[in-house]
Amino acid sequence: MALLIERYSVPEMEAVWSDESRFGRWLEIELLAVEARVRLGQVPAADFDKLRAGAVFDPARIAEIESVVRHDVIAFLTCVSEGLGPEARHIHYGMTSSDILDTALATQIRDAGKLVAAALDRYCGELEGLVRRGRGVACIGRTHGMHAEPTTLALKFAGHLAEARRCVPRLDRALETASTAKLSGAVGTYAHLDPFVEEFVCSRLGLRREDVATQVVARDRIAELVWALAMISGALERFATEVRHLQRTEVGEVEESFGKGQKGSSAMPHKRNPVQSERLCGFARLMRGWLAAAMENTALWHERDISHSSVERFILPDAFGVSLYSLERAAELAGGLVVFEDRVAANLGSAGDSHLSQTVMLALIDRGMGRIEAYEAVQAAAAEAARSGRGFLAAAAGSPVIAGLVGPSELEALCSVDRQLRNEALILSRLGIE
Repeated sequence: MALLIERYSVPEMEAVWSDESRFGRWLEIELLAVEARVRLGQVPAADFDKLRAGAVFDPARIAEIESVVRHDVIAFLTCVSEGLGPEARHIHYGMTSSDILDTALATQIRDAGKLVAAALDRYCGELEGLVRRGRGVACIGRTHGMHAEPTTLALKFAGHLAEARRCVPRLDRALETASTAKLSGAVGTYAHLDPFVEEFVCSRLGLRREDVATQVVARDRIAELVWALAMISGALERFATEVRHLQRTEVGEVEESFGKGQKGSSAMPHKRNPVQSERLCGFARLMRGWLAAAMENTALWHERDISHSSVERFILPDAFGVSLYSLERAAELAGGLVVFEDRVAANLGSAGDSHLSQTVMLALIDRGMGRIEAYEAVQAAAAEAARSGRGFLAAAAGSPVIAGLVGPSELEALCSVDRQLRNEALILSRLGIE
């Protein structure tokens, strides 16, 4: 199967998708199927003992045979049979290639999924640490890239933590759905194989059985899996995009950790670029492309064609590989993120007090003014502040319309940052952060 390029590969994931692993799974399934038939009284136990003792494979020999027969499963079966006697006739009895391919794939999905799930858990843990570090650190919130109202770094990153946690049950469901096997023959009818064989193999491997199979397991299961992985990648992209924007020179509130000896630019020695975050954004683009390919694979002809096979040999190892690598890097990013609280405070202060416009408008409404009139009065005060260079609250206090209902001291009390952020603890408690 195709594997992620070495630059972005993780050895544990490579091992799941290696040829050695794949052939080993094929052989295990073949032997389990024979064992099931022994229990049915269809194969002599002595023959099974010989198979279990003598069945081996050689990847190089399989490749040699495949170059002639141009069929990977036939090449595998031929290689295994070469080292056996008459007992080889029991291998692959009543089965079709996809019985082996899809069942082995289900075990690979399960094992690769465990790696991704563990990495997702680590990422959530690092994000939670980042949220805890940001409690009480007031910052300016931004909508449309513009200053809006104050929030805190904890609340900013809490949204990313909540999204990451939502990825957990999505991934679990998708892995359960995709870890589905079938050993039901050429068109799924068990024409030459007792259904007990499938039941036995699935039980031993810890897989679910495809309820209604064709020659293959239904590919909507794979599409849902790739969707779940793409959703994880999208969550990482959103976090990475936040970091990229906050690290811009003009903002400068956070910075990716920068290792000793690390270089940022071949031309400009001063550069410290958010390369980890940019890489995560690039991976998300790949994941969405692979999702489109997985969706295309669902509409196979009749009881099956092979158009999905070449696609999956690329996208599944790579989608899992990218997911694991991305989560590991994202965990490092969250855990090592440097926060410059002086810049956070400076940016909050640079907004002046115009971000308090809604607070003043609501104070007028609370005192009986209509919403439209209150909006226009506050808008006029903001425009006056911009023209005169005075602060917004000073302009509001100087407005007869506003000052007639809300005095300067009352305005100051209403507009304190602490008052605006008084519900931080309540919101964080919803994530179990006290």
